[in-house]
Parts: sequence; C-alpha cells; structure tokens
Amino acid sequence: MPRKRVMISINGSWNIYNFRAGLIRSLSQNGFDILAVAPQDDYSARLDQLGCQHIALPMDKNGTSLLHDGLLFLRYLRLLQRERPDVLLGYTIKPNIYGSIAAHLFGIPVINNISGLGTVFIRETWVTMFVKLLYRLALRPSRTVFFQNEDDRDLFIRLRLVRRGRASLLPGSGVDLDKFRPQPVLPGANTSALPIFLLIARLLWDKGVGEYVEAARLVKKQFPNARFQILGFLDVENRSAISRSQMQTWVGEEIVEYLGMVDDVRPIIAAAGCVVLASYYREGTPRVLLEAAAMAKPLITTDAPGCRDVVDDGVNGYLCAARDHKDLAEKLIAFLSLDPVKREQMGLASRAKAETDYDERIVVTRYFDAIESAIGMN
Repeated sequence: MPRKRVMISINGSWNIYNFRAGLIRSLSQNGFDILAVAPQDDYSARLDQLGCQHIALPMDKNGTSLLHDGLLFLRYLRLLQRERPDVLLGYTIKPNIYGSIAAHLFGIPVINNISGLGTVFIRETWVTMFVKLLYRLALRPSRTVFFQNEDDRDLFIRLRLVRRGRASLLPGSGVDLDKFRPQPVLPGANTSALPIFLLIARLLWDKGVGEYVEAARLVKKQFPNARFQILGFLDVENRSAISRSQMQTWVGEEIVEYLGMVDDVRPIIAAAGCVVLASYYREGTPRVLLEAAAMAKPLITTDAPGCRDVVDDGVNGYLCAARDHKDLAEKLIAFLSLDPVKREQMGLASRAKAETDYDERIVVTRYFDAIESAIGMN
C-alpha cells in the first residue's frame, strides 16, 4: 500500500523546524511522506533531519501586493497539481489562504491552523476586510480548522469565516516536555541576586517591546540593579519592526541587554528568573510562554487573547493590561518583591500547567485524528 503524502505549508522553514518538528517526526515514523513547503531560508537545509522533503516556494509573507499574492496563488496551483498530496496542512496567513483555496480547487482535503491573527486584526482597514473575505473562501470548505485560543475561534465563527462544526481548539503548538524541562541551579550561583527578566519575541512594536522597555525604566528607579534582557530577531521584515538603531539606543541607556538570536533558547531561559511577553499582537498561544512554563519559570504577560491562557494570575505569574507600561511595571515590581520561595512555587506551578495542558503529544494526537478523518472522507 503506497504511503500517504502530507504537505505542510508555512511562511518559513525556521517556523517548520522550530515549531512543527514533533508533528513531522511522528507522521514520518507512522508511515507518512512529508512535503514541507516554505520559502528558502537558513533553516531549509535542516528539514531533511526531520524526515521530510523541502520544496522551496517564494513568498512575500508580509506584503500586501495583489500582484505578488496572485503569483503566489499560481505557484500553489502548479505545485499542488504536480505533487497531489493526500492532505494539506496550512499554517500562517498566506499558506492558509492561498494554499487552501488552491487545494480546494483540486479536491485535496485541507486542515488549517490559525496560530494567532497578527497585526491584520488589530487595525480595521480595507486590508482587514479583504483578508476576512479571503479567509472565508479558504476556511469554510476545510475539513478541520484548528485554533489556539477560544477568542480567535469564537471571532471566526461569529464572522462566519469558518463552519462551527469544523472549528477545533488546540493547546497552542504544544511543547516538548522532555526537551524543555527545569534545570538545576548551578553550584556557586548567586541565588540572592535579583531575578533576571527576559523577553523573547520577534522584535515588533506590537509584541510590546516598547512597553517592556518603558516598564524597565520605571522598575529601575526602585530596583536599580534589576536586569532586563531581550532575545529575538532584529531587522524583521514587518512594518511594526523595532529598528536596530532603536535597540542600540536602549542598550546604550543601560535599560536593557540585547542578546541577539540563538538556535537554542534553553540556556538563556534557564538563567532567567521570569519570562515576560507584553504583546498586544493577536497571538495564538505564544510558544515562548509554553517553553518557559515547561522550564518552570514564572510568567508575566498581557491579559490578551492567547497570552492570558497560559497564566493563572497570581499562581504561576501575573497578567497585566495590554499597551500599559505602568501596569506592567507594577507586576514586575510585585514579582521582585516576592520572597525566593514564592517565586519558586510560581515556577513549579508553570511546569505543572505545561504538563497538564500543553504537552506536545496532545497536539500530535489531535492532528493524527484530523488527518485520518480527512483522508477517510476522500
């Protein structure tokens, strides 16, 4: 019996390698051939290690040019006609829209994952209205549409972008609890020092980076030795990107420490005392919060869709108001004012929540069920 072919399409190989590795390995080990469709980047060569074949697909992932998007749609049509996968798994906005519409035209079952709504749904513009129309065309015929939080699912159902019976919830992209685990304090470590705050994100204004920096200014007035670190990509191709000169200004003021970007975030998370995400971007379920929770770190994040799901306020961290650096500063100060035992208890509560709610194996099982159902319906 020939092996079934699963096509996964995302807007970057980096995304596939870092966020979908567990699913790809499980599918490959269970007899599926995997085609990973994404633009060429520094991580494309690594996809072979996961047991999949990379197919480069040029994509202007953040642009709004109708010409470029039309060409992308034509590329999907040619690709799907040639490869004829048994099912398409779509992630991120343009693969979810143009890849799905193309697949529907060929009768290929589609399973989508809406991992947050990004900046498009923050501001109501003609682009937003057009994207909603495209989402409706792309998602309503799909076999399953996974959402990573109830807010996004309910919004898409209310706007009639997806059929209620086809919309399903996932615990984010899940987290590998064996890879991301608590690490013991190293011998000789200064446990009496103030805990380090760490923000990990694509460096966009919408991710709350500016609020984090301004909150750090306020905190340092009361705790001059408090440390605030930032880890993430600069020079992101996005209208909301933080410029390199802006980051250099903040570092020069000694407000924050910029750590650049690394392949393995675990040592940096392990050294932090608390992980912060001040995003008002329409997140799915932020992967960084799941990884930090799995490593038993207290969390401070915004009371915003996706973010709020990972934090039980006062139990494994604190929730703050979005776009409010003063409220964020209050939560940072509240955390610094806790005794070390309470901070450790918060971290343990994070690990327990990750084990109960966000185990990657939950996500893999749900995908297997959806794929088997979609292929069986063909």
